[in-house]
Amino acid sequence: MQLALKYDLPFVRITISYNGDILEIPDVLIDTGSATTILSTDIVASVQILPLPQDILYTIRGVGGSEVVFSRQVDYLKIGECSIADFEIEVGFMDYGFEVNYPYPKGIGASKGA
Repeated sequence: MQLALKYDLPFVRITISYNGDILEIPDVLIDTGSATTILSTDIVASVQILPLPQDILYTIRGVGGSEVVFSRQVDYLKIGECSIADFEIEVGFMDYGFEVNYPYPKGIGASKGA
């Protein structure tokens, strides 16, 4: 696992799988004060994690304000060689004033300079 400091905050690359589709997400903020894992709606939509009519919306609050999210269970969340199966994430808009979570689907060879 490779950690990177950006904006004086720790970031890491993660991989999630949803219904067999794999998504690598660089620049995921490690928020040690958060009770859950939240990912951007724009990012996870590429693996068809989308809000459904039966989803329950939750309001989460933190130092940066509040946000409405929905939950989804992914096949797994992986950081480096460590993986957690059947992991629940929260999905929200995530407009925090700086760039986090840029999607690069596995296998397309895209990369973003770090």
